[in-house]
Order: sequence, then C-alpha cells, then structure tokens
Amino acid sequence: MDLQQNLRKYAELILKVGLNIQPGDNILLRLDEHGLPLAREIARQAYALGVHQIYPVFSDDALTLARFELAPDAAFDEYPAFFTDFTEGAYLSNFHLLSLSATNPELLKEVDPGRISRWQKVTSIAGERVMKYVMENRVKWSIAALPSPAWAKAVFPQLGEQAAMERLWASIFHVTRVDQDDPVAAWTAHEQQLRAHEELLNGYAFDKLLFEGPGTDLEVYLPEGHRWMGGSSVSPKGERFMPNIPTEEVFTMPHAYRVNGTLAATMPLSTRGRLIEGMRFTFRDGAVVDYAATAGQEILKDILETDEGARRLGEVALVAHDSPISQTGLLFKNTLFDENASCHVALGSAYAENHVRGKEMSPDEKKQAGMNHSITHVDFMVGGPSLNVTGVQKDGSRVPLLVNGRWVI
Repeated sequence: MDLQQNLRKYAELILKVGLNIQPGDNILLRLDEHGLPLAREIARQAYALGVHQIYPVFSDDALTLARFELAPDAAFDEYPAFFTDFTEGAYLSNFHLLSLSATNPELLKEVDPGRISRWQKVTSIAGERVMKYVMENRVKWSIAALPSPAWAKAVFPQLGEQAAMERLWASIFHVTRVDQDDPVAAWTAHEQQLRAHEELLNGYAFDKLLFEGPGTDLEVYLPEGHRWMGGSSVSPKGERFMPNIPTEEVFTMPHAYRVNGTLAATMPLSTRGRLIEGMRFTFRDGAVVDYAATAGQEILKDILETDEGARRLGEVALVAHDSPISQTGLLFKNTLFDENASCHVALGSAYAENHVRGKEMSPDEKKQAGMNHSITHVDFMVGGPSLNVTGVQKDGSRVPLLVNGRWVI
C-alpha cells in the first residue's frame, strides 16, 4: 500500500466530495496529532482549489484525559461562552466544518462517569446555538476518519501497533473507495445508487415502518411530509456535500411521539470515550420507558437524561447488511463506520432536511409535526442478518424493504 498516494486521493475525495470546496470557501478544521499528515495534504490541495483560510482546532487525547482525571471538580460545570461565539462567528464568515476523526474508543473508560456526563451536558447546552448550523445544513460539513494507534489496536488486538495501523488504514481506504482508481468517480456512482433508493422510498410515502428481529419488535410512524435522504446534503447556496465519509445509509425522520415496542442494539456503541454494550429499549408513545445495557449502563442513563428529547428518536436509517463496511467483518468501534454497516436509529434531535418544511417551521410547528428536538444526537446500530424491515402505506398495504438484512426493493 502506497500510503502517501492514498493520502493524496483521500484528501481529494474529502475536498471535492465531502465539502465540495468552491473558490472563496474557508475551512474550520478539527484534528489531533494523528491527523497532521492528512491535514497538511488537505491544506495543499484546498488552497490550490481556491480556499482562502484554514483554521485548525486542535485536540489531544493526553490533554483530554489529564483534564478529566486531574482538573478541579468545578471545571466540568462551566463552558466558556467565547468558544461558542468563535464557532458561530466562523460559520457566519463562510467557514465550513471538516472533522478528521482519529478515535480512541475507550479513552475515558477509567474516568468518573459523573464528570463525563456533566461535561457532555454543559457542552451540549452551550453548543445548542451553533448546532443548528450543522443539523440544518446552513454550512457544509463533513466527517472523515483516520487511524490512531489506540483505535487500530482496539480493532486488531492480535496485531502489533504498526501492523494494526497499516490494516486499519487499508480498511479505511477500502470502505471509502480510496483504493479504487478514481475515488471521486466511484463516489459519484455510489451517490446515484443512494439517491435511487431515496427516490423510491419517498415515492411510497409510508405511514410507518415495522422492525422485526431478535429482541426487536418496533412500530415507527413517520410524520406527514417526512423525506428520505441518502448520500449528499445541500447547502443554502445549492452546493451538494457529503456529511459522512463513508456513508451507505438512506435515512428519514421518525415521529417523535408515535414509536412503540422493543428495540435491541446489535453492536456496541462507542461514545464519550466508553463502550456501551447489549443495549435494549422499550418505547411507549415515542419515549423510552425502560432500558438496559450489559456494559456502560451509567453512560446510557446519562444520555437518556440529557433532556426530554433524548428519550425519543430523531433518525431512522436503513443500511443493507451486505454493505461494503459490513463485508469487512470488522467491528470498528467507531460510529461513523459501524452505523454504515447496519441499520441504525438515533436518540435525540432530528434533521430538518428530513421534512419537506423542516427549515421553515417554527419550534411549535416542528413539535406538532412530530419532529424531535434535543441538544444531543446519538446513533446506535440495530441491523444485521436477522433484521426485517417493512414499510406500511396508509391503506395498510405492506412493502418488504429489508429481509434478513438485505434490500428487496
């Protein structure tokens, strides 16, 4: 594997497909030390494409861990307002968000979960003002992943660090289509396939979806005016961009107050530097009324108690079990990848783009329409080879969508 050549192709994919960079754009770049080689290649190509400014926002696992372990207790109850002011100012100055994710799935596994919960809630409340820029696609935004030693070892524990890094890079390049001769052309074809599913599902205008599988028997109503989306999103200027690289999903908005039944997660969820495993939920009138987890239940409890909307669904996504990511046979322990190996749902806020009037409605109108609102949005995986998904039309007719985890439309 020629790492440098693939980094150049990856950077080109991120800029031309992920952010769809146009002359005069600026980039707010989130990264850590593992992202520097890729970020430097992105900078060279971005400026050549006409970008004016790239502003890096740097993080570091060791700095983060030190704070959670050693900072005074009061440090987790206040979020400096100028952080939010800066982010909003950047968005208003034609900066678009690029996040290079080099995750450590269990960075905070030994940390007091109370500190994690308090800080997550403080940052979510403080960030609500700028969350709408991403949730409503007011700016272009994209997330792309790269290996860290900790992540590579978590995925390939049997390998040494260098070999694990090489295997994870190879896996990332494969599922993002970077290992193909022309990744940008490959993504253009992939986008067309996703949009074909999107158009087909929108044509049905389903009243509800039925999810059936081991531990899962769930009825999910869809709001009037719901819209399926797949692949790219559209900025206010009409520019298409790809929020997630990779992506295999077609997703829509569930009705926040009309979800009933049981739901079992089929993969662990890596969040807040911890792993949550064996999640099970019972929904009544849209809300989680009972839940359990075999590991990380205290983190799950904190997520559900973030606010009232955190107990309701804001997204439901269909992904075939035979997607390229699923075919790797890997548990990536990274939601960006694992959610694209499996059907998934999200607790928390809905995306405005999933309703035909989502960006026009007032908060009261959104609530009446069934659009969930929350300061959080947490995806978890519910699909696999034993999941069946059926769409039910208003006249009661049923349309099988996924049988044994695979598309049948």
